[in-house]
Amino acid sequence: MLSVEARLVKRALKGDQQAFADIVDLYQDKLYHMAYRMLYNRQEAEDVVQDTFLRVYRNLDRYDDSMKFSTWIYRIATNLCIDRLRRRRPTYSLDAESTDHEGLDGYSVMPSDDRTPESEIVLSETQRIIRQAVENLPAKYKTVMVLRYLQDMSLQEISDVMDMPVTTIKTRVHRGREFLRKRLEHKL
Repeated sequence: MLSVEARLVKRALKGDQQAFADIVDLYQDKLYHMAYRMLYNRQEAEDVVQDTFLRVYRNLDRYDDSMKFSTWIYRIATNLCIDRLRRRRPTYSLDAESTDHEGLDGYSVMPSDDRTPESEIVLSETQRIIRQAVENLPAKYKTVMVLRYLQDMSLQEISDVMDMPVTTIKTRVHRGREFLRKRLEHKL
């Protein structure tokens, strides 16, 4: 039995525009959140999502239905994010983006019943430090960390998305955690 995505792809290849619109509906929010967590920039994340769907539309006939559609579309989006990260100058600072809080990032919702103005300041500072540490991860570690911990993908799924062996993914997750630990132990 074909998956929902596989059926939509078959219909879209036959010119069914509603089928492609359904693919967009299925993935646009997921891809946006992944891109935002990699780029920490709302406009860039929106651009990546748009570029992803343009590439999917143009290359739908190249989709290999022996792989999961989600793997294929995430690979396209992830590669677009990595390209953007590589184009950034190494001295890129989040300070310019600090007012871009329309969407929630992964660190902004931490439940607490006893919040005080002082605890809010500490929480805000902690979130800023963590966000900056993740932002400063080298792209090869940042990608796997976002996919693993913020998109909750398994190591095998990340391996499929990035077209790398699972052992490489494990190594990058380990090194990414070490990089974050070293950065954060001096700041927190």
